[in-house]
Amino acid sequence: MGKIAWGVTGAGHFLRESLGLYSGLSKGRADVFVSRAGMEVIRMYSLNPPEGAVCDATASTASCRAFATGAYDVFVVAPATSNSVAKFSLGISDCMMSTLFAQCGKSRVPIIVLPSDAEESVDSMGATKPLKIYPRPIDLENVERLKKFPKVKVALTMEELRWFLTPYLTDS
Repeated sequence: MGKIAWGVTGAGHFLRESLGLYSGLSKGRADVFVSRAGMEVIRMYSLNPPEGAVCDATASTASCRAFATGAYDVFVVAPATSNSVAKFSLGISDCMMSTLFAQCGKSRVPIIVLPSDAEESVDSMGATKPLKIYPRPIDLENVERLKKFPKVKVALTMEELRWFLTPYLTDS
C-alpha cells in the first residue's frame, strides 16, 4: 500500500462524503491538501477541517517536490469545483491545487478527480438546505476534456471514487 494525497477544493457537493471517505483511511495513509476556498466551505458547512491539512499558501508550493520524488501513489481531488476542473483541463497552474495537478501529470502520478459539476443537473445538500444545480455547458465540456488526460480518472459518483481508489487501498 502506498500513500495517497487528497485534495479538497471549495465544492459543497460531495464535500461531506469526500471528507468522510478521507477520514476513514488509516492514520498516516494519506495527506490532505485543502484550498483556501475548500477551508471556507468546510467552515460554512460546519465541518471540522481535516487534521494536519496542508492549506493553500502560494501557487508555487513546496509540496510539489513530494509528488516529483514519488512520495505519493495517487492524487485524489474530491470534491473538485468547476473552477478547479477548468484549470486542470486547460493546463492552468496558478494555485496550490492546480499546481499539484500539473506536477502529478509531469511526474506520472495517477490522478482521480470527483467533479462537483459533472452532470446536466445535480441534486446537492447545501450548507443548510437541499439545492438543485445546473452546471453550464462549459463545465460539462471541461469534465469531458479531463477524461481524456493520461493517468486521470474522473469519478462521477462516490461509488466510482471508491472503486477507483480500491487498488491504492489494498496490498499488492
